[in-house]
This record gives sequence, C-alpha cells and structure tokens, in this order.
Amino acid sequence: MERDELECFLLLAEELHFGRVAERMRLSRARVSQLIQRAERRVGAPLFVRTSRRVALTALGRQLRADLEPHHRAIDAAVERAAATARGIDSVLHVGFANPLAGEIVMRATEVLRVSHPGLAVEVCEVPLGDPYGQLRKGEFDMQLMEFPVREEDLGGGPALLAEERVLANASAHPLAARDSVSLDDLADVPLLTIEGEVPDYWLEHHAPSRTPSGSPIGRGPAVTNMQEALVLVSGGRGAFLAPAHTGTYFTRPGVAYVPLAEAEPVGYGLVWRAGHGTGAIATFARTAREVAHEVAHEVAKQDPRSVVPGAVAVAG
Repeated sequence: MERDELECFLLLAEELHFGRVAERMRLSRARVSQLIQRAERRVGAPLFVRTSRRVALTALGRQLRADLEPHHRAIDAAVERAAATARGIDSVLHVGFANPLAGEIVMRATEVLRVSHPGLAVEVCEVPLGDPYGQLRKGEFDMQLMEFPVREEDLGGGPALLAEERVLANASAHPLAARDSVSLDDLADVPLLTIEGEVPDYWLEHHAPSRTPSGSPIGRGPAVTNMQEALVLVSGGRGAFLAPAHTGTYFTRPGVAYVPLAEAEPVGYGLVWRAGHGTGAIATFARTAREVAHEVAHEVAKQDPRSVVPGAVAVAG
C-alpha cells in the first residue's frame, strides 16, 4: 500500500465515516473514496461494507487493521524519535530552580516529559541565592526558572509563566508582624537583610530596596548566602527580607512572621537561558513548563488565595 492509502484505511477503520476522515486528512470525500477503492483493489477484496446509513469493516478489513496498526505506530514512533534527535530533544537537560515554587514547576514538567519525551533526561538543581547567574553562564545549567527581572545582555528566555504577591518575612516580636499587611513605605522601620555574592545591583535592589517609594532610606541588615541563614537572622531580630508569598508555606519557622506586602509589584517567574543557546530540548521544556504552571499556580492559590496573582497565571508567550 502507498502511504496515503494506509493512512486513509486506518483512519476510516477508526472513524467509520467518510466525511470525518476527509476533514482529518484535508481531502475531499471523493478523494477518500478513491484511496479506499485503490487499497481494496490492491488487496483483492472489500475492506468495508458501505450502506446509505453506515460504514463497517469486513472480516478481512478487521484482520488487516489488526495486522497493520502495530507497524504503523512503530513507524510513527521511529519518525518522531528521528525528528526529536534532529531537534536536540534526545539529550540531558540541566535545569535550575530559584525557590520552592519554581522547583515545583520544574519537577512537574520533568515528570510530564518523562512520559512524553522519554529520550530527554532532565537533571534538576537549586540556583544559589548568592550567585543567580554563575552556573548558567558556566554551562552547568542549560536553563533555569527564576524570579524576574533579568537584565543580562548574555542571557535570554521566555515570558513570565506566572506571578505571585510578595510578603515581608519579619521577626514575630516586631510591631510590623502584628499587622494584616505592610506597605513599601513601612520598610523604613526595619533593616532588610542583604545578599552576599555575585549579585547585580538591580537584582539586589529588587530583593532589598535601599529606599521606600517616598524616598526614606531603608536600613541594611547582615548579608546572607542562603535561606536558612536568613531565617535564623530574622527569628533573632537581626532584620527582615522580602519574599514571594509561597515562602510562608514552604518555610514555616518559630519566630518568623510573614506579612503581606500591599500595593507592591508582584513577582514574575520565567525561564532563562544563555542567549544564542536555545535548543529543541529547551523549547520543549519551556512549552511543558508553561502548561504545568497553570496547575501549580492554582494549587498554591488554594493554600493561600493571596499568593498567586489572578489573571497572571501562565502568561502566553
């Protein structure tokens, strides 16, 4: 059989309707009939019983379908594997994540790809707080899911997958901890922990602003290199830090209170990779992450409705 005859026969055996097969193959009904007739002439006997009301397989048609389908699936799978290899999808992809919510999205995407693209292995690792771009630049990560903004000339990436409100992590004994919410201007009343390491100025200003919107200076607390150090210092009254809202769910600790930050710009999350190094594997992971971000965002929102920003989940890109 020719390829078009084979496709037409298997589709009609599935649909048992000439019109639907014509739509799926983007052919006329007359052309579908011609292909089936040609296949029947090759076999030497009818493969379908046709009446004005129904289409059904003959016994010979059922036998041919049972014999052909496994081979047809194998051919399709072989072609897909070849195409995946050509696109660079059969490979190992090293993906970094910046915080627990980003890690949840990365792991969900990895599980989906384990089934849909078994040739693509994904290795996952946390992005160091004090060196947000170092491992990516060295090639130790192929891509990473992290907070925006990213303003590096040598790095590119996709659009925001989701956005999330921010909170102030502060000592439970501090007066601000008793409030229902705090404003950016309230940050003048508490020193903010800084981050030690290879951190761009704009990135540090995003995480630990030096002034309030009204211009008041914000005090500087000790520098930290990871989340555990930050929590120890906060619980000890040494300072506070700004964090995405999910932090209160993933990092509960005695002595630390998480207070919603009112009227602050939400935190956006997106995938970042080295400019000019986009591959088929990266594109495949990015599409999958965009899909699973919907699920993760809705689950987080159920735990804390203030966390994920309505309307900002899985921004199209």
